[in-house]
Amino acid sequence: MAALCDSFTGTMKSQFFRNYKNRGILLYIMTALHLLENERIERELQPHPFSFMHLHLLWICLFCWGIFLGWFFSSGYLDDLPETGTLKNGTVAALWLLGFIACGVIASLLMIRWRIFFVYLAIFLLGIGIIWAADAWRYSETVIPVYTVGASVIGLFIIELYRRSHRYFITTMRLVLRGGMIMKRERTLRYDKIADIDYSQGIGGRIFRYGNIIPVTQSGFGLGSDTAFAAGGAEVTTKKRFGFFGLAGGGKEVQTPRARTYYELHGVHPFKEVKALIEKMVQESTLAPYQREQVELQREMVDLLRGKMKDENDDAGE
Repeated sequence: MAALCDSFTGTMKSQFFRNYKNRGILLYIMTALHLLENERIERELQPHPFSFMHLHLLWICLFCWGIFLGWFFSSGYLDDLPETGTLKNGTVAALWLLGFIACGVIASLLMIRWRIFFVYLAIFLLGIGIIWAADAWRYSETVIPVYTVGASVIGLFIIELYRRSHRYFITTMRLVLRGGMIMKRERTLRYDKIADIDYSQGIGGRIFRYGNIIPVTQSGFGLGSDTAFAAGGAEVTTKKRFGFFGLAGGGKEVQTPRARTYYELHGVHPFKEVKALIEKMVQESTLAPYQREQVELQREMVDLLRGKMKDENDDAGE
């Protein structure tokens, strides 16, 4: 009986690893790049794990807020309020909402994306709906911190899945940039269409050797704009209570390299090596056909001379 169980367990293990291997092969086929004729892949890259730290911080902030709420509710600051009732429930909900509003507004202003605020607000409303539907207000001091921490962990997991959805292929003929979880996006860019390349590397990138590379095409794809606007007004009122109001303003727009993470090489590592490889590919693609033939001929001549010198050195050594 024991031998039969061991045999059955071994069979199940081998079947599991066989299925896992087949799924891995299938996943590779789905994410593999269809190469053109005489094309080969030089590098296949993914964003560095720390390159999405600005998105991780959104959920780390929420995680810390959940930990703070758990400590605050258990410290006894709300013991003077009735155990149940509108006053205590409202105080707990208002305090909970205050953290969401503060984190959402600050993050939205810093990242210039108000969708972050609405995501935080949606998480809060969903939590309120769950507590109200389950009639769990009497346990709100426990449910709210656990829910907040759980939502932040799920958010971190989603960000990691989003990072892993990015694939960057550097081939001998083009750049292929892919990304997206629900909607897959792909950008194919030939080297001879690249007019400029923008490089950026923050403090974390300099420490861990990753950075962003934005290829800008001749048509301007890869450029964004920063707009500043200033305005002023004045009001003049006469003794007869007639008034005049005037408003004047002006704006300034500056073109700057900016692209989505799946339209640029975001957080690629090692940064210097990838940068040198792309510059080499772009430089080679800008050569005219006859110049490229001359370069190849010169390389062949250098290889022949090196081989001849090596043979002569070997003969002299003998």
